[in-house]
Amino acid sequence: MSIKGRVWKFGDDINTDEIIPARYLITTDPKELAKHVMEDADPEFPKKVKAGDIIVAGKNFGCGSSREHAPLAIKGADISAIIAESFARIFYRNAINLGMLVIESEEIAKETDEGDELEIDLEKGVVRNLTKGKEYKFNPPPEDLKKIQEKGGLMEYAKAKLEEK
Repeated sequence: MSIKGRVWKFGDDINTDEIIPARYLITTDPKELAKHVMEDADPEFPKKVKAGDIIVAGKNFGCGSSREHAPLAIKGADISAIIAESFARIFYRNAINLGMLVIESEEIAKETDEGDELEIDLEKGVVRNLTKGKEYKFNPPPEDLKKIQEKGGLMEYAKAKLEEK
């Protein structure tokens, strides 16, 4: 599986209120939440982001509350992946449960700039910065997490498992 996308860059400690401000938590509809995704970090982001784009951030991305609205808003914006130096653990697991691709890499986060185009090869565990001509290795997710992502999230994965029986 290969993913290509343009980078949107954010710093350290991007919290769940910056990802989706609490004033918009009146819905769980991903497309409605996407209309406000990251607007407290960058007010123009919801208008600029395109399907397939990639968020690259610093340390502790997704810190704050444990609500699933934050990764749900990102997924609703059709962002293909989030690469960060590190993730808040609950955000990381919520993102996986929703079928999001999350990659931890200090090197990629530090050497990638906004507007760069990245290509992610999940099978090989490689991210290529097509803009800069650089290649980075990362640990691909374990098979069980890949299967959750391929199905679109934990609930879809569980439904498929039940149907197999």
